[in-house]
Amino acid sequence: MKSLRELYRIGLGPSSSHTMGPRFAALAFKPLTAGASRVRITLYGSRAATGRGHLTDVAVGEPFAPLPVEILWRPQENLPRHPNGLRLEALAEDHTVLAERVVYSVGGGALLDENGESVGVSDVYPYVSMQEVLTHCEAGNLQFWEVVGQHEGATVWTFLSGIWQAMRRAIERGLEAEGRLPGTLNVARKASSYNIRGQALSGHFGQTARLFSYALAVSEENAGGGEIVTAPTCGACGVLPAVLFFLQQQANLSDDKIVRALATAGLIGNLVKRNASISGAEVGCQGEVGTACAMAAGAAAQLLGGSIRQIEYAAEMGLEHHLGLTCDPIGGYVQIPCIERNAIAAVRAVDCAAYALLSDGQHIISFDEVVRTMYETGRDMHSDYRETAVGGLAKIHLMRGKPGTGFHGMGS
Repeated sequence: MKSLRELYRIGLGPSSSHTMGPRFAALAFKPLTAGASRVRITLYGSRAATGRGHLTDVAVGEPFAPLPVEILWRPQENLPRHPNGLRLEALAEDHTVLAERVVYSVGGGALLDENGESVGVSDVYPYVSMQEVLTHCEAGNLQFWEVVGQHEGATVWTFLSGIWQAMRRAIERGLEAEGRLPGTLNVARKASSYNIRGQALSGHFGQTARLFSYALAVSEENAGGGEIVTAPTCGACGVLPAVLFFLQQQANLSDDKIVRALATAGLIGNLVKRNASISGAEVGCQGEVGTACAMAAGAAAQLLGGSIRQIEYAAEMGLEHHLGLTCDPIGGYVQIPCIERNAIAAVRAVDCAAYALLSDGQHIISFDEVVRTMYETGRDMHSDYRETAVGGLAKIHLMRGKPGTGFHGMGS
């Protein structure tokens, strides 16, 4: 299992698989363009289907300036290993291919080469399942975050502290920002107004409003191309920071405790990434927002004093109750329904933690079993519902207003 440094990445939105990952691929390919007259980039599958809304062409083109870049869109074609494939070619004046590389962006900014191997990454953890981690913890009387420290070393705490500060900055910027998000959907930013209204409310509704506003703040920053942290992806980046910030405010928790919760959340996310997928193009939004909810639920359970069994239970529920969730971004933008899903998942994560803490941590379906089920569900899901912007809510948007469809005049 890989380092948490491969899960948590600071970068620009709106998509880790369609924006951040492709940009990393372009930057890595750039040294091979010496002597080339132009660059040709072919985008396949989901990347091509939603790439314009995700600003993929901008992300892959900018690193090669001032060389001309030709973008070819192939939404009906998939390369063998993943729906998010791209081919980069450096071309001479006579159109000869000087260099070529095939790369897959598999979620969270991570890349695979054409052989399916992780690009420049080696394993850090010896575990391949939650059960193995639990067994190790119980044998040594360890907490999840201590396992992270064992295998990542002391420098991981400095890294995670930087990640937490980046998350906080995204919340703060998002709460201040107003206006509308870029693109043709004309989506208004809501984080600021929700936060203001939440301050005026007391009890449960005030707390919920503030939690909503924190998740909206980060998700809106992402949709606007701002700096966020993949947790585990850009599209699901609002859930974990919202829950951590909310609980820090509610319980006056130190940054050190938050950083340790980030470590536990990262371990949970890594297990999903290792045994299933965090890519909406591969398994739908259950792999993105579902995983984010599991990470946040586990982190919340830890911050509220839960045992490792209660933390595992909270994470299991966070993912279980997102099974089957489709990835159907309207217009290919990471806006509708993505932003609201982050807010709802943040509240659900806190609820999962509360539910788990009322129990003794014993339950029937394990986290490992839910992860496996999520992956199988995603593989069975029709491609229309896996980040292609042609099924589900995206289809309704495409058909709205067309005569005889029955969608004319529907609300947003």
